Amino acid sequence: MVGYTEALTDPSYNGQLLTLTYPLVGNYGIPDPKITDEDGISKYFESDKIQIRGLVIHELSLTASHWNLSMTLDEWMYNEKVPGISGIDTRALTMKLRNSGVMMGALVVSDSEIDVEEVKKQLASATHYDSEQFMDEVSTKQEKIYGSEEQTVVIVDTGAKNAIIRNVREIGYRAILVPWNTPYEKIMSYNPKGVVLSSGPGDPQKCPDTISAVKKLIENNVPTLGICLGAQIIGIAGNTDTYKLKYGHRGQNKPCINLDNNQVYVTSQNHGYGITPESLEKSDFDLWFKNADDKTVEGIKHKKQNCIAVQFHPEAAPGPNDCKFIFEKLKTLMESKTNA
Repeated sequence: MVGYTEALTDPSYNGQLLTLTYPLVGNYGIPDPKITDEDGISKYFESDKIQIRGLVIHELSLTASHWNLSMTLDEWMYNEKVPGISGIDTRALTMKLRNSGVMMGALVVSDSEIDVEEVKKQLASATHYDSEQFMDEVSTKQEKIYGSEEQTVVIVDTGAKNAIIRNVREIGYRAILVPWNTPYEKIMSYNPKGVVLSSGPGDPQKCPDTISAVKKLIENNVPTLGICLGAQIIGIAGNTDTYKLKYGHRGQNKPCINLDNNQVYVTSQNHGYGITPESLEKSDFDLWFKNADDKTVEGIKHKKQNCIAVQFHPEAAPGPNDCKFIFEKLKTLMESKTNA
């Protein structure tokens, strides 16, 4: 129903066709992308461009009304040269994906009858999502600094949403965004109080440099938080296995159980890979959160070190803010490390 501005600019969706099941999309339009907060972070967008390859919806609202409206969804996508298609039975498409799992797809529009077999041939020769290298496209090429506080949190950018930076700023730290393959020694040169491994697209196994740096972060007990892809990277660094989910977790209403207090939280999620539950037994981590629907791993805590990770998005954007306390948990780890 809402959140398409944030979803379309989420780097975790890079390289994908996105379909929305709510029947009418675009009725509140798009805000001005030039509006930023006091730190220069985009206020309403999660990155500096539309990340998806294409959008599939049932009905496009050609008119829009909202207090901070800048343009319609159609105008925004046209300006950024991102294709979309409407008039699709998106709920039938969702059922197909639910039963068969995620799959390669193509957007084809024609005034004449479409040659389906030819489209299938072209699709068969296209680069498969699983083989794509995303980091060069979604990660920052150089460090970016937000704030002037003395105490610093380094965010390793494997496709970081702006909301992660905003939440680090909200708990009172300067945020330094660094490229995905930044080595441990460079990370520590910033004298960070803690490190955040960001969300992002694709297979965590394709981030070997990040995994190597995280192993040293854990070994040296640097307070660390992993989010989504960052959680999988932390898991691998702590001897867990990962796997590709049949159709991933994508949406704003995914229930997760906190095993510390047996409370269910409604979470925002966007990932196609997960931590293999059975591998936790031989790993350095304990299970922290699990998915209430399919019992998959949604959060882990290191058995000895100050390292935590969650599969869901505590920064939301879009989605409920139920789990913003995860950033406070990181702050507690950082402060307790100082006092130890």
